[in-house]
Amino acid sequence: MEVRDPVHGVIPIERDELAIVDHPFVQRLRNIKQTGFSHLPFPGATHTRYAHVLGCMHLAGVAFDVIAKDARLSPEARKRLRSAVRLAALCHDLGHAPFSHCTEFAMPMLSDLGVGFYGAGVRDRKAHHEDYTIAILERTSLAELIGRTFPFDARHVAALISDDVAVEDDFFDEDGLDWRRVLAQLVSGEIDVDRLDYLRRDSYFTGARYGQIDADWIISNLVAVPHEGTMSLALDSRAIYAFDDFLIARHHMFLQVYFHHKSVVFEEMLKRYVTSTGSTLVVPSSLDAYLAFDDIALEMHLRNATNSWARRIVEHRPWRRVLEKHGTPEDVDLEIEKAVLFGAGIGVIHTASTGRLSRYSGLGPKKAPPILVLDRMPGQPVERVRPLSDASDVFQRYADVRRIARLYVAPEEVGKARHALGLPVA
Repeated sequence: MEVRDPVHGVIPIERDELAIVDHPFVQRLRNIKQTGFSHLPFPGATHTRYAHVLGCMHLAGVAFDVIAKDARLSPEARKRLRSAVRLAALCHDLGHAPFSHCTEFAMPMLSDLGVGFYGAGVRDRKAHHEDYTIAILERTSLAELIGRTFPFDARHVAALISDDVAVEDDFFDEDGLDWRRVLAQLVSGEIDVDRLDYLRRDSYFTGARYGQIDADWIISNLVAVPHEGTMSLALDSRAIYAFDDFLIARHHMFLQVYFHHKSVVFEEMLKRYVTSTGSTLVVPSSLDAYLAFDDIALEMHLRNATNSWARRIVEHRPWRRVLEKHGTPEDVDLEIEKAVLFGAGIGVIHTASTGRLSRYSGLGPKKAPPILVLDRMPGQPVERVRPLSDASDVFQRYADVRRIARLYVAPEEVGKARHALGLPVA
């Protein structure tokens, strides 16, 4: 079978993958918008998580074929590892709530999901979409379907999505080397198929050009190399400039598209509704209930609500931006201006959207195994192996955290607010 996709062209789907693609939890992603409220400032951005995960599955297969081309893998190992990484890419977003990240703040505690795949060291905390993904892979009929169809089970798929999933067998071992790390890096890491798909896809549908990266060149220069007893992801040095462009493109997509002032204020109004007295919106911990919890369900809930925040969302009457600053966190402190508005009796929504170049390089909170760079002339042996962060100066050039701080007020208060802040009143 094949699917025609506006980003990748023809996406082939293997016969044994069809039942997974058709599973209700994968099909649920047809009703989850990829970019939350971004379709309001960017009307074309109505694309879904379903199209995204199909693109990720496709890229995972392409990337695996590249990194495994010269590897010492038996035909059986090559087939099972390729299938596992494609399924992980397909399933990595199963747990997204309505409007993607916009409702994640309202998720229950992790303990409510009953995830058994995690090791004993994982503490209880507020759940996020990845936890729902692992729970779905473990506790729904999808687990049985994967085990019946493939020479591995759902735990192996989950292990490529979350480092917290414990795997006791030798499924990822081949010829004395562990392939789990490199396959997991393809699914979630500094250069992963998730980013390589969503940047191009979101750019295409929003009309913003920041995400037009050279994904084909990056993928064609990926390599799997033995490192510290395991197979790790590496990049040929000739693709460093394409990588720099990719990382900067993602950074700018966040600052210019994902952090658009209209998207942000709708997210904030949704938070105000969910946390207000009388709100009945709850992100269900029951996976049976979660299956029906999608954009359609949320929109219907908001349409039936009488709360003023819900009405504003449904009727597209957002609070309006009166002040915005870009810079380092220290440069964009709006606490004084916020206090001025409060002193004038004006209600305020204060937002701070923070953009980091990378979550994985040490600039952000998430740590991941380093990606290596192979220095060599074309067709010649490798001269030097070094961490990606040492091979590219883009991390140093964009080391500063960028923040966009904004103050919003009700539309009828805009003139009063601008006057209180000493700004021109239109």
